[in-house]
Order: sequence, then structure tokens, then C-alpha cells
Amino acid sequence: MAAATRNLPAYASQLAGQAQALVQQALQAGASDAEVILRESDEFDAQVRMGELETLKNSGSRGVGLRVLLAGDEGQRVGSSSSSDLTPSGLGYLVASAIALARISSPDPMQGLPEPSAFGAFDGELDLYHESVYSLPDKERIEYARRVEAAALGADARITNSDGGSFTAATSLKVLANSRGFVGASRGSYCGLSAVPIATGRNGEMQRDGWSSSARTLSKLESPEQVGAEAARRTLRRLDGRRVPTQRVPVVFAPEVARSILGAMADAANGDSIYRGASFFTGKLGAQVAASSITVINDGTLPGLFGSTPFDGEGLPTRRTVLVENGVLRSYLLNTYTGRKLGLPSTASAARGLTGNPGISTHNLFLPAGEQTPEQIIAAIPQGLYLTEFLGRGVNMVTGDYSRGASGLWIENGELAFPVQEITVAGNLKEMFQNITAIGNDLLFRSATASPTLRIDGLTIAGA
Repeated sequence: MAAATRNLPAYASQLAGQAQALVQQALQAGASDAEVILRESDEFDAQVRMGELETLKNSGSRGVGLRVLLAGDEGQRVGSSSSSDLTPSGLGYLVASAIALARISSPDPMQGLPEPSAFGAFDGELDLYHESVYSLPDKERIEYARRVEAAALGADARITNSDGGSFTAATSLKVLANSRGFVGASRGSYCGLSAVPIATGRNGEMQRDGWSSSARTLSKLESPEQVGAEAARRTLRRLDGRRVPTQRVPVVFAPEVARSILGAMADAANGDSIYRGASFFTGKLGAQVAASSITVINDGTLPGLFGSTPFDGEGLPTRRTVLVENGVLRSYLLNTYTGRKLGLPSTASAARGLTGNPGISTHNLFLPAGEQTPEQIIAAIPQGLYLTEFLGRGVNMVTGDYSRGASGLWIENGELAFPVQEITVAGNLKEMFQNITAIGNDLLFRSATASPTLRIDGLTIAGA
């Protein structure tokens, strides 16, 4: 296994050696196969409220997770354990705990590591790490937090209070190694700014909203003044909100809430739910599940984005997967276990914590931009809702029933007329996916899931 570390960056070689040694230790203790994940991270966080430093955090952590498999006639038994104690005695206890748990677990013929030929890592440049996130001295980082809050507070006299401004910087390193020869490392960086102002309306009603900017490098972060001004604009537009009568109207989903629609598609396509029969996408591969204009892509290979990574939680190279193409369901999201359950190959969608079996997650999930501006989409609606915020969940992935508290802006004669609050948006996801009738041209990745503005017809607004 030692030869597998030759192509790893120098910063990861020590951790990789530790991970491989722990794999060998687990094998010597009786494991048939073993998988180790090691993570290191550090974070700086400054929180300011009303101009005063409220919280300052500078922390670091290191953790290790071990998963062992014991082969038997009826299948593999699995045990896992995690620890932050990387001393020899701590690692010895970690191995003993995982082996003991595996011996009392139930055998499962579908459990097991991927085949050796499946392992690998995306070999293109992903641009995930920049030392610049820590280039500012501590005093300037705190000043960034002050500036973002000050920009929000100074935008309008109606902004009278604040839940604060923040600046965060972080870096992380993960190493994954297993007994079938895979060892890989990935390093990432993050920096972010946010502000949450509070405004007072005509009748003394208080509203809050916020805005943030995040990036892998300081040079791509919006300025504190830009973030603060946008946070103020979003807060002010909520003032003096009204309720509207219950009715069925078109709803325009702003990008920050439209991405939840993509998240619902991903949840419906999750292989774990599919093989359990707990999703309305079960048995729908190759079927029309959305409007013909809808294509949804999951791609872990896009440079610089937060969902990008060279390999998934099992050591398979990340890739581009088209979940929905022109409204047709083309793929589920699968790790090795759910793929075996369904008789399909993994889509390299495995996600790992330090303990437990791999789960399933998306990488960069998005719907490509359309041709209409958000203003053009709104202008085509005589009466409807521009949705800006959801409250709670209220989604049933078995039936598709959908009901969530919401707020936004009322559309009257193609223009945003007044803020709306204390309403519920209800429908069924199976119909909602089919009733997407307009796609905006404003796709922007602010997180690992991104969507342009979407118009969905036929939703019920429950209000006054």
C-alpha cells in the first residue's frame, strides 16, 4: 500500500501514513477489510453586534473514523468507531471498539468496499484550496465583521437593530484510505461574510433578513459594504407585510428558495429511499418526471465550487451525473451499497462522516440557466407570489405532498406590489416538477446547490 502515497501532496503524506497504518492494525486485529478517514480542520470566526465584538473563536480539530468488515458465509458484518485521540492507546481502543461492534452486528451480503478497479480520483484541477483565506491579520478580520454590519445599519433609518455581522475563515484536510489499496487526500478552504439587520415598520413591527457571501478565496468574496447593503435591502422589503386570501396562483421562486426544489428532486432520487420504496421516484427511471425544459445535473468536478472534490466518501472518482434530462429521470444517486441493492453501479455519490456506513449526498447540484430575466418572468404574471423565504419543511417524499410556511412579495400586474407574510405554499412535488413553466437566466453558485429563478404554476397560497 505504501506505493499508493507517492502521488499525494506533501501536506497529506503524514496523515496518509497514519491512515494506512491504522488500516493494517485493523486487519491484524481480525478485520477482513477496513476503511479509515482522517480529518483536520481549523476555523476563525468573529461575530460583531452593534459594533462591539461579541464572539471570537480560533479553533482546530482532528478526528479519525474507522470502519471494519468481517466476512462470513451470510455476508459482511460491519462495525465503526471514531475518536479525536490519535495516541497509540487511543487508536488501539478505536480498533478494538470497531471490531467488537462488527462481531455483534447482523450480516449483510450487500455490504463491502467497492471493487479495487473502481477506485480513483478526478485528476483535473479543482481549485479547492487558497491560503489567502487567512491572509488578513486578526484585527482586519474583526474589522470586516464590523464593516458588514455597519453597512447594513447605515443603509436606512428604519434599520434600528442587528443580529450581528460575521467574518469566518477555515481550512480543512481529509485523507481516506482502505485495505483495497486506495489512499487519497483533499484540502479545501473557505471564507465568508454575513449580516442580519433588523428593521422597524410603520406600526412598530420588526422584521429581519440577511445576506452573505462565501468563497474559497478572499479575492472572490464580495466586499463587506456590498453584503451589508444587500442584507439591508432584503430586510427593508419585508416591512409592513400583509396576508393575502387563499387562492391558486403562479409562484416565482427566487434562486435562494428555488434550490430547495432541486434538493427535493435529489431526495426523491436518493438510492437509499429508492430501494426501500420510500420515494415517489421509485421505479421511474426513464420516465417523464418533470417539464421537458428541466435538466438537473450533479457534478463534483467543477473548479472552485463548494461541492467539488476529487473522490467521494468511498474513494470513487467524482463525476458529472445527469439526474434529469429534458424532464426524464436518467439516474438515481447511488453509493456502492444502494447500487448493489438496485443492481446498478455507484454514481460516486457516497458521503462519509467519521463514523457509520457511507450515506448519499450530492456534489454541485444545479439546473442550467434559462433565457428569461427574473423581471421578464415576473412581468408575465397578472397576479401571483414572488417567494423569498420558506419556514419549516412539510415535505412527504413518499407521496410528494408539499406544504411549507413562506413569505415573499405579491405580484400585481407584472410588478412587485407589497410584502406578503403568514402564508403557506402547498402542492404536490410530482405536479410541481411538471408545472415549471419558466427558468431564469440568473444561475449563480452561492452554495453547493444552485438554481436560477423558477416559475411554478398551480400552487395554492393559504392565507387570510
